[in-house]
Amino acid sequence: MVKEIRIYIEGGGDGRNTRGLLREGFNKFLQELNQLARSRKIKWNIIICDSRNNTFSQFKSALKEHPDAFNVLLVDAEASVKKAPWQHLKERDNWNKPEVDDTCCHLMVQMMEAWFIADIEALKRFYGQGFKENAIPKNLNVEKINKTEIYSALQKATKETSKGEYGKIQHGARLLEQISVAKVRAASLFYCDRLCDRLFTTLTVKIDEASDRTE
Repeated sequence: MVKEIRIYIEGGGDGRNTRGLLREGFNKFLQELNQLARSRKIKWNIIICDSRNNTFSQFKSALKEHPDAFNVLLVDAEASVKKAPWQHLKERDNWNKPEVDDTCCHLMVQMMEAWFIADIEALKRFYGQGFKENAIPKNLNVEKINKTEIYSALQKATKETSKGEYGKIQHGARLLEQISVAKVRAASLFYCDRLCDRLFTTLTVKIDEASDRTE
């Protein structure tokens, strides 16, 4: 029975403060799951792991150190996703699948910033005057927008705002706190079927299953 949910997430840089900011951002973005877990007396932990390889390493260690937890790997896809998550990561990163099923492995998008593009209104509110909405891709399937296009679009859209050009450390965590979960969950039309939606659905099911067994 699941007593704890631990989510190992790529990013945050190598500073404790920057990892802390990203952790706060993800806790806000995932707050409905956090609240649901805690309401069912399931512990909730988000672990920000810096580099991509370090995230996978910490996740594998967690499988041994926290066997009673539902341990989740959450990393950027880095490329267009056409296969199941573990298969995608094997081909792209040569990561061998541990002795877990596919529910433990989740991909964000090609890069986290694609989630921001799913909620243009949040970007406009955050950056205010000078934000160039027309620079943002209009592709509703944000999981298919490549990394170069996403980052370039955000830089062009924000460079004349008072907050300045988009920066992952300066702005990323704060934007995570403000974007609409519903918009991000809906902002994909194809694979699997919506990576962000899959994460929310999987965790909700795990929490509900654990609750059912205690009743």
